[in-house]
Amino acid sequence: MSKILLVMTGADHWTLADGTKHPTGFWAEEAVAPYEAFKAAGHEIVVATPGGVVPTVDRGSLAPEVNGGQEGADKIAATLDSLAEIKNPITLEDVDVDDYAAVFYPGGHGPMEDLAVDPTSGRILVDALDSGMPLAVVCHGPAALLAATRADGTNAFAGYKVAAFTNAEETQAGLADKAKWLLETRLVEAGVDVQVGEPWVPNIVVDRNLVTGQNPSSSAPLAAEVLKKLT
Repeated sequence: MSKILLVMTGADHWTLADGTKHPTGFWAEEAVAPYEAFKAAGHEIVVATPGGVVPTVDRGSLAPEVNGGQEGADKIAATLDSLAEIKNPITLEDVDVDDYAAVFYPGGHGPMEDLAVDPTSGRILVDALDSGMPLAVVCHGPAALLAATRADGTNAFAGYKVAAFTNAEETQAGLADKAKWLLETRLVEAGVDVQVGEPWVPNIVVDRNLVTGQNPSSSAPLAAEVLKKLT
């Protein structure tokens, strides 16, 4: 059995351009789908967050309309409540990448608030990238890539092909005009080669050991790609 690290946001809000705090956290499907896939394949899961805080789920990700109806919403909420590892995270500072076979970053708007500027998370990403192990990041999770800089100040992911939540999707979600910055734009400015797919449709991009997904619907196929790399 291998260990897979889930690095999750510790933020419960996203500060908008006008200073208001938009309630958020991690997106349920982006944690639950990979968790279930990794567990079913026999892997151990360890969750890490900034400060070891228990991550907050974005309540919007538990709504019936994003889970195929009330039955789906009830199921994902119940599954989330049963995941002991999410309730008992370690701190990012305690992570030694060498202890893991793969690293996975779920999204939600939370990473825009904390992981985007977290140097410890940035170190984890660089170590995982350089190790050659499967490194998977989905939706708004690629905000964390912005903190992954090398000694010369360049972004470790510059030149990599990456899928991430797009400006079009942020616009359709109704938050683009309220945001301090947009993920796709900031990644491009950092030298990342963002591969834009159709809004809300699964889009998986593989570049060397880096595997990325564009949106919540990309999380399950992204986890499948990680498992394929581990076999």
